[in-house]
Amino acid sequence: MSAPPVRTLSEADTRLAAEIITLAFVADPITRWSWPDPGSYLAAMPRLVHAFGGKAFACGSADCVGEYGGAALWLPPGVEPDQEAMGELMQSTLTPAQLQSAAALFEQMTAYHPREPHWYLPLIGVDPASQGRGFGDALMAHALARCDRDGAAAYLESSNPRNISLYRRHGFEPLGTIQAGSSPQIVPMLRRPRR
Repeated sequence: MSAPPVRTLSEADTRLAAEIITLAFVADPITRWSWPDPGSYLAAMPRLVHAFGGKAFACGSADCVGEYGGAALWLPPGVEPDQEAMGELMQSTLTPAQLQSAAALFEQMTAYHPREPHWYLPLIGVDPASQGRGFGDALMAHALARCDRDGAAAYLESSNPRNISLYRRHGFEPLGTIQAGSSPQIVPMLRRPRR
């Protein structure tokens, strides 16, 4: 079976990517811990996609597989999520207890980020209707070829234990665990470039 084609998304595709990722994360442990109410989740998640990975569109590193089966938002070395938008989202949607835990989670996430230049994957997701068709593998292989070509490491935080096997298949290794308060665990993972 040949790999599904991957294409680069433009800024005009921001809504499409947010919709795909919102569908993909509907059962994600950390996002549903953050927004357990379905209405709150559906309102907050597209904003999270924009704040956390939205800069990928301007960098040409937002990818889609199939027509609209899956999306990945990669941030190149030196580009970071929109911290101000992330803060506004958290302040306006989380309870005080969740805010305290979220601050601790982000502090731990920052501590695990590599110091050397690296590609960061804040968000990747496949629409549940398209899962099991190799879309996640295609998105990873496409972006990691770029990382290897650049000689750069790749870094991500897995918020769902079910995805760790996908990341391991592509060379990522766990660095530890991140957890605060009653939050689910997040696993930071690093992949060194391959020649």
